[in-house]
Amino acid sequence: MKEYKVKTESLEETHQLGEILGRNAMANMVFLLDGDLGAGKTTLTQGIAKGLDIHKNVTSPTFTIQKIYHGRLPLYHIDAYRLEGVDQDLGFEEYFYDDGLTVIEWSQFVPNLIPEEYMRISIKLLEENSREFVFTAVGSQYEKLLEDLK
Repeated sequence: MKEYKVKTESLEETHQLGEILGRNAMANMVFLLDGDLGAGKTTLTQGIAKGLDIHKNVTSPTFTIQKIYHGRLPLYHIDAYRLEGVDQDLGFEEYFYDDGLTVIEWSQFVPNLIPEEYMRISIKLLEENSREFVFTAVGSQYEKLLEDLK
């Protein structure tokens, strides 16, 4: 497990960080995004989508729980905020082994859904537009991705 921290000073920098992640993402990867409301989870996901050559407007799937976007790789965008305590099988695990990238916001609410290998991205709002991102890579493909970020 490796860790890397980076700070952004604007929405544009957060989008650029996400775009780098998206450009370097590979099929079957899972990103777990954690942080308070307004921390920048969806903003980062918008950048990831751009890096995956997705041209649709990416919005938070809070009410639909999941949205799928198509680009270089499919993006499976899941918001687990309303899933805390839900015990039933929702079938999200099948996306982990598909040909896309899965991004789960509020992953702390679905600990039983977390695969063995993943990239956890913890986001902390520092000031109005400043954020600190802590990337924790669990698995060799995610450790390589951290090297690409540096």
